[in-house]
Amino acid sequence: MGFFPDLENHEQSKSKRLISIDLWRGLVMALMTLDHVRGFFTNVRFNSLDITQSNIPLFLTRWVTHLCAPSFIFLAGIAAYLSFQRHENKQKLSYFLVMRGLWLVFLELTVIKLAWTFDLTFFGAGVLWAIGWSMVILAALIYLPTRAIAALGILLIVGHNLFDNFNAEQLGTWSWLWAVLHEQKMFTPFPGISFFILYPLIPWIGVMAIGYAFGRVFDLEKSQRNQLLRRLGLCLILAFIILRAINIYGDPNPWSFQFSFSRTLLSFINCHKYPPSLLFLLMTLGLAILIFHLFENYRLRILKPLVLFGKVPLFFYIIHLWLVHIAAIILAFPHYGWKAIILPYIFSSLMPTEYGYDLPKIYGLWIIMLVILYPICNWFANYKAKHKGWWSRYL
Repeated sequence: MGFFPDLENHEQSKSKRLISIDLWRGLVMALMTLDHVRGFFTNVRFNSLDITQSNIPLFLTRWVTHLCAPSFIFLAGIAAYLSFQRHENKQKLSYFLVMRGLWLVFLELTVIKLAWTFDLTFFGAGVLWAIGWSMVILAALIYLPTRAIAALGILLIVGHNLFDNFNAEQLGTWSWLWAVLHEQKMFTPFPGISFFILYPLIPWIGVMAIGYAFGRVFDLEKSQRNQLLRRLGLCLILAFIILRAINIYGDPNPWSFQFSFSRTLLSFINCHKYPPSLLFLLMTLGLAILIFHLFENYRLRILKPLVLFGKVPLFFYIIHLWLVHIAAIILAFPHYGWKAIILPYIFSSLMPTEYGYDLPKIYGLWIIMLVILYPICNWFANYKAKHKGWWSRYL
């Protein structure tokens, strides 16, 4: 990362930065768990972001988890840059990105698919799908100058909403390709098999690209880095407010005045996630960068356990899904018997009308899940530290 005359101070500074990154990642892992606990245990039978039905705490519970996917993919780009800085070998980094990317896609379509639903006929292209393919694309992009990578990432993020009115059906037999790239859609590739594109790729590729370019921030001296983080986060939030207020471009769902100021505010911040609009990414990445700026400057002791979650993100992701799903089955079993195993969790409109818990109980279950996950993740982190094999880089 450049020339450092004081190696000891450099290593200490590097360690602090990595703790901040792990804390940032750990926070979004915890928020993601909240969202999934809500999805598996909720008694709500409508979209939590529907401002005509949702109450404000429920809306904000869902809304705050918007930080997760952009942060995951942005951080993956940062990690790729930091890896290059450590090893200075683009060929090895490119190979690793391709292999890890394909591994994540495989996990999405197998282990993760089963964790979400035991339906063997349904496949979903979720966040690991987006991260995996974005890594594969980044493997080629890293041979470009960093500024070119940043420019391409910004172009994808800023420009992709120009195609909001273009539908996959317009491409006929190639409609699946447009869905993979830009449109959330369900396909039936084979009789009896459903494939749901939840995370179209174009804007997520852009997020990973700018994450890689953003990694250069860590080459700066601490005061310069802090100043840049603060300004960048505030500028992204300001850009979101201005563009959202204009209400012309940047999101396929314009905001509207509601019967109260609070409901109007909810409409204002309710941006399109699948795929993530320009405004969605300005809002979430701006807030995420400001949170990271906070972590760079303050060590909040109460958040220290989150660092562990951030050190083993993929392991956490896999384990937490299985834990939440199995817990949902166990709690439902006394009432539903063996039917609890195949209840349609997550798809709230299909759940039995009497199933689920209110929001305070959801938060209680969330805390319980994090408490259970901590010793499991701690064991794996210790095991991984003692058994350094090639496989450990992929989990």
